[in-house]
Amino acid sequence: MTPAARRALTAAERLFYERGIHAVGVDLIAAEAGVTKKTLYDRFGSKEQIVVEYLADRDERWRAFLAPYVDAAGPSPAARILAVFDASRAWSAEHSGRGCSMVNAHAEISDPAHPAYAIITAQKQWMLGLFTDLAGAAAPGRAERVGRGLMLLHEGALVAHGLDVFPDPIGQAREEAEALLAAAGAEW
Repeated sequence: MTPAARRALTAAERLFYERGIHAVGVDLIAAEAGVTKKTLYDRFGSKEQIVVEYLADRDERWRAFLAPYVDAAGPSPAARILAVFDASRAWSAEHSGRGCSMVNAHAEISDPAHPAYAIITAQKQWMLGLFTDLAGAAAPGRAERVGRGLMLLHEGALVAHGLDVFPDPIGQAREEAEALLAAAGAEW
């Protein structure tokens, strides 16, 4: 990616996250990035593609951010699950004051034909798969049910964080996840 394209994507990410995807036009992205609209269209082709790249980049960065937390938790299956909540708490404090970018994007893009829709749903499917895989190691025989429960706790916490309804929803979700794992007879 050229430096101008990187600046444009960085500006688009900030603007889309702060103001919403539909509220931000290519004129504003170009102005904020210090590039021309022609540069945007030459590199990305359309606003839809800028949205796709913004969400794909955000997902890639989240996965890279998460991996060290899970790895540092060691071999304990339950500790690895709780590490996801710890990573989410740290990520949210640093990158997501307005909640989950995928959830926010889905509020604006619910048409499966939109090219960003696949990025949004794939990210959530990946998270469900991660929780289910981790739950399979922690609570053999109950992986799907426990994985879904963990996903619901996690997603609800991200939404509550974005809405700022009460303090530390991700921390509370972590405690609820710990209780769910204990009830499922998880291996520590």
